Order: sequence, then structure tokens, then C-alpha cells
Amino acid sequence: MKAVVWAVLLAGVSVATMRAQEVASPFVAPVETEKQIAAMQAKLDDWAQLGYYRDANKALAAAAPGEDRVVFYGASVVEFWGRNGSAFFPAKNYVNRGISGQTTAQMVVRFRQDVINLRPTVVVILAGTNDVAGNTGPMTPEMTENNWQSMADMAKANGIKVVFASITPSTDFPWKKGLHPAEKIRTLDAWLQGYCVTHRFIYLDYYRALVNDDGGMKAEYTVDGVHASVKGYEVMAPLAQAAIDKALTGH
Repeated sequence: MKAVVWAVLLAGVSVATMRAQEVASPFVAPVETEKQIAAMQAKLDDWAQLGYYRDANKALAAAAPGEDRVVFYGASVVEFWGRNGSAFFPAKNYVNRGISGQTTAQMVVRFRQDVINLRPTVVVILAGTNDVAGNTGPMTPEMTENNWQSMADMAKANGIKVVFASITPSTDFPWKKGLHPAEKIRTLDAWLQGYCVTHRFIYLDYYRALVNDDGGMKAEYTVDGVHASVKGYEVMAPLAQAAIDKALTGH
């Protein structure tokens, strides 16, 4: 009986010793985890990604006399415009300042650097998809609305005409599935359109031109249900140009 008791006690001591050694041993992160940690640290170091266009902004020449500079400001739908076969207003000297994945909160922080300091006549703002997706944490509609208003206030204070584009339609996000965003997008777009009417900003309605019966984007206009295809950009371009012309002429 004593032998059995001693065996149990020794086994317990052995397990405890092994666990202590595991705790004491330095943690070696897998390579993939190390990459994730590095990416998170980079985001913490420059949450609004002010470094993304810093050099490009310094290299950008001043607008020519009589030139109406236009800045397109937003997230991935803006940034990817001009890639993969799409054309970004080849006859115009427009400036693209989109950053993939960004929310309106990040865009407010970099608005001075990437819009105001470039001295545009017009800014075309397309934002909100990543707010609905919660890319920088949960966001209420009021938070998105407040950020839109902050960007509009900054633009107006600096003599920049504002064009607000509707959030483009989507029924699901490939990077964060199951959120069912269609109704949230419609609600935000309705608020934004009303805000533009009451504050005399131009509302650029991409939504109605791109949407299907389910509240998503028509298949021929998208590559993944969120981002525009070449055909999608071909639909968006004349709508954007018409909104810019209206902002410039006031008609």
C-alpha cells in the first residue's frame, strides 16, 4: 500500500516539475505568429498610416495655375482604382489617396496630411465599408456619421469643395463573413444623402448604379462582392466626373 502511495506522490511531483519547466521555458512563437505580432506592432506605431503617402506627398508638385486639383480619398475601392486594368482618369491630373482597409476614424486623422496640405479644389470621399466591417473595432452608425462630419468640417474650413460618395453595396465581406452588411450600408447611405442635402454637399450615388436585387453588387461590377472590377470602375468614373463638375460649377 505504501509503495502505491509513494508512486502516486512521485508521479504528482514529476507532473508539477514538468509544468514548472514549461512555464519557465522561454516562449518561442511560430513564424506565422511572429509575422502577426510584427504587423500589429506596425499598426500601433502608425495607426492612421500617416507614413503611407508621406513621401508621395512631398514629391507631388503644386497644382498648375488654373488647375483644379481633385483628391480621391478613401479605402481600398479608391486605392485600387487604376490597377488591374482599370483606368484612373487618364486625362485628368487627379490624386489618389486611398488606403486599403481603413475606417473613417483613421481617415479623420490623416485628412490634413493627405487632403488639406495638397491644396485641392475638390475632395471626393468614399468611406464606410470598413466601419461596418469593424476593421478597427466595433463602430456604431453615429461614429461613422461623426467622422464624415469631421472631414466635411475640415474641408469646408480650408475652402475645399466636398463630394461624398455613397458606400458601395455588399451582402458579405470576404475578410469578415457573416455580418450581413446590406441593410447597414443602405441606412448609412440614406443618412449621408440627407446630410449632403441639408449641408449643400454633392452626393455621389454609386450605390444605385452598382446594386443588385439582394443589396449586393452586380456580379459584372465586382471581383469579390466588395471591390470593383474594371467594368465597375467604368460605371463609377462618369458618375464621379459629373459630381466633380457639379462641385466646381455649383450647378
